[in-house]
Amino acid sequence: MGSTLSKEGFIPYRGHKVWYGIVGEREKQGKHPLLCLHGGPGASHDYLTPLSVIADTGRRVIFYDQLGSGKSDHPDNPDMWTVELYVEEVDVIRDTLGLDGVHVLGQSWGGQLALEYALTEPSGLVSLILADSLADMSQWVSEVNRLRAQLPQEIQETLSKHEAEGTTDDPAYEEATMEFYRRHVCRLAEWPEVVNRAFENLMKYPQVYNTMWGPNEFNVTGTLRDWSVVDRLGEIGVPTLILSGRYDESTPAINETIHEGITGSEWVIFENSAHFPHLEEPEKYLVVLNDFLNRVESQ
Repeated sequence: MGSTLSKEGFIPYRGHKVWYGIVGEREKQGKHPLLCLHGGPGASHDYLTPLSVIADTGRRVIFYDQLGSGKSDHPDNPDMWTVELYVEEVDVIRDTLGLDGVHVLGQSWGGQLALEYALTEPSGLVSLILADSLADMSQWVSEVNRLRAQLPQEIQETLSKHEAEGTTDDPAYEEATMEFYRRHVCRLAEWPEVVNRAFENLMKYPQVYNTMWGPNEFNVTGTLRDWSVVDRLGEIGVPTLILSGRYDESTPAINETIHEGITGSEWVIFENSAHFPHLEEPEKYLVVLNDFLNRVESQ
């Protein structure tokens, strides 16, 4: 079973330490490793670890906690948290670990990062997997608020009241937010422990998320609020797979924008999932992902 780490350690970056973990020993002939970029921003790799089983097919799976997240260092410096820092970090990870040819999977914010990284035209990028992500924050905000408007009236009123009063740290607000998350983030009756761990990391170290995103998924007040690469999607020339859930906060409309923008991209919707189809429909997800990786490598 591929889920135990074969190797883990720390990589120096900008005077700090970034944690990484590798599952699997080496690649079978003709295969390339899979590098996973977690979301948040500021969550941790934990909720992506079920993808470790990809290593059983003869490729390494590499996880890392972005600086300010998880097991990596947590410098107290909001000015540090920029897209540029995280794009450069991907290169540092690849260089240090010798990932010459690599598939990059980015989930949610990790997909935004994967898009930004692909736009630097790095050598050896074999394919791109954009899971539950976005290309334009204004579209995200309008779509997520459309979903929010479908919540029960009293939940909406609680959210609006605390936002107006600036009390978004109130437990009542947090509970109302959870109603949205149960519908559009993870629809499993019991959230997997790996998801809870990632959320606990976000709550323990909220600076990156609060700086770049905001207090929650639909209230985007951070530095990413005007972010968009929608006009540059046509520059991406590597094979691209887009994955999303039918009930995802990354809605079909959001993913259609990415799909239309990246020539030749493939898109699969998981009909019984929200934001974590790799956890909500894991068997189908692994089949789709493995099939894509193998097809790209056989071309």
